[in-house]
Amino acid sequence: MLQLGIVLALLSALAANLGFLYKHRGANEAPAVDMRHPIKTGLALWKSRWFAAGMLIGAVGWAFHTAAIAVAPMSVVQVVLAGGIVLVAVLADRVFGMTVGRRQWAGLILTGIGLAMLVVAMPGVDSANSNFRVLGLALFEGILLTVGVLMILGGQHERGAHLRGPLMGAAAGVLFGVCNVAVKATTGVMGAGGSVITPWIFVAICASVLAYYISARSLQEGGAVEVIAITATGANVVGILGGFVVFGDPIATDTIGIVVQSVAFVMVILAAALLPAPRAASSGPGGGTVGAAA
Repeated sequence: MLQLGIVLALLSALAANLGFLYKHRGANEAPAVDMRHPIKTGLALWKSRWFAAGMLIGAVGWAFHTAAIAVAPMSVVQVVLAGGIVLVAVLADRVFGMTVGRRQWAGLILTGIGLAMLVVAMPGVDSANSNFRVLGLALFEGILLTVGVLMILGGQHERGAHLRGPLMGAAAGVLFGVCNVAVKATTGVMGAGGSVITPWIFVAICASVLAYYISARSLQEGGAVEVIAITATGANVVGILGGFVVFGDPIATDTIGIVVQSVAFVMVILAAALLPAPRAASSGPGGGTVGAAA
């Protein structure tokens, strides 16, 4: 089942990244997302054929992701998705004709390697590993929801206007991660003979709806590659942490493993600093250039 989970995760990464690029183009054809008018905003986004296609492709990716975490440990699935981050640049460059700078290539590769190292250094596990403690899950989801909301508020501040896209992308990623952890918990309940109607499925729905709007806004505010990569990284980090903290995926206890995972976290942080394109090189909403060769 582990091998099946890896294959499903690879398909999920491909569909998710392709869907995000479609949504980026569609979001920049639509009016600015306004959370005060969610229905009007949602309809305006769906009127764009690019955005609608991106949502459908993304839904396929989400289905693959859900199937993957149902049959494999969450941390293993996330590391496969982490490697898929590099696909953003490949698809943007080869399929959508966007310019991807060397700085962003470096950030993407550093992100993929760093996230992969986090999981490679942990002891092996070959089961779906869906058991959890209710209090631990509730605390984890509550803290991450708070972090996501704070990032959204930070993205509204005028002093950081040039980082609004990446900040809101990070918030969307955290919220997507909250949704994924809640879905994983629900699959565990179902696997134990319980019902799909659990508190966690409602957490997943609420987090995904909020992430939907915030993600669309982030795609309007920032360049495609930087925002998509930061969103994916946020979701991956939350998923990996969820695997360790909530579902008890084993963590490194030997010196080498601890050092590798510490270096990996530093790499991910450095990569996040590299991903946003220089201000002068970013074309803003609707533009096709997402970075300049540096």
